[in-house]
Amino acid sequence: MQKSETDIMRGLSFVAPPKPFPKDPMPPIVDLGADWIAVIPYGFTRLGTPRVQYDRESKWQWWGEKPEGCLETIQQAKAAGLKVMLKPQVYIPGGWPGGLNFSSEVEWKEWEDTYEAFLLPFVEMAVKNEVELICIGTEFKISSIERPQFWRHLIRKIRGMYDGKLTYAANWDEFEKVSFWNELDYIGVDAYFPLNPATTPSIAQLKKAWKQPKKKIESIVKEFQKPVLFTEFGYLSVDGCAYNNWELESKVKSMPINELAQANALDALFEVFWEEPYWHGGFIWKWFPNLQGHEGYLEKDYTPQGKIGEQVVKSWYDNQ
Repeated sequence: MQKSETDIMRGLSFVAPPKPFPKDPMPPIVDLGADWIAVIPYGFTRLGTPRVQYDRESKWQWWGEKPEGCLETIQQAKAAGLKVMLKPQVYIPGGWPGGLNFSSEVEWKEWEDTYEAFLLPFVEMAVKNEVELICIGTEFKISSIERPQFWRHLIRKIRGMYDGKLTYAANWDEFEKVSFWNELDYIGVDAYFPLNPATTPSIAQLKKAWKQPKKKIESIVKEFQKPVLFTEFGYLSVDGCAYNNWELESKVKSMPINELAQANALDALFEVFWEEPYWHGGFIWKWFPNLQGHEGYLEKDYTPQGKIGEQVVKSWYDNQ
């Protein structure tokens, strides 16, 4: 499997802002050396309710998640010479997509129908605006493993509308069990692998910790003969962030800031994968346009903006 430097997606997961851009958010992204952004509108499913809800006219939906906000973001990205992955996601209050499950076929069918209805208008947007890549779903661990027929049906339906590239964003503990990679262009992995629980592990320690996850990734690459894309990757800028970040999120406000831990984790990931022919880059979680949309603890959040990690990312992304 061969690749060139242009095959590496130097991507950022672009947070949909609550209000229209006060100024063009793309120059800092270009200055970083990034050449892709992920545009991420959210629908939601309430626990126990087999529906995906997305109100295109809702007052509570953030501007950047509404069709007009997504369209503006795509158009500004294109004007700046950036490529786009359109990545509609489903937020589950009090849960996460990987735990989504229903007790009956009727409920599953209702959820799948409403998910398709949520996704397909964004496929139409991608077609009209020449979006290069669509991510068809994110971290639906139970659904992707137990209901692959739905995802195959959806992929084929999208292929009938859209001739760009497709991926699916499997969680780090899900991607080995997904059976429909053969129908997609990239094996998508949300690469939040637990690596080393130390407060500030060194780059060398982290590279060692990557050996087992890397073997698993290479096994799937060999099986399906598809390149790998890290549809999400990133680390909080707090102590111990190279381990179970999802457990740190709930207590992040009380945790010590640790920019070096985040920077080392990012640097190690790039060192491990950058030269691998099967690795086609990925999308850092996350980037706040004009610093809008964060939860109030920007200095501890996943974004590398204004931190040591930003210079690490720039050193790799600027390496054209």
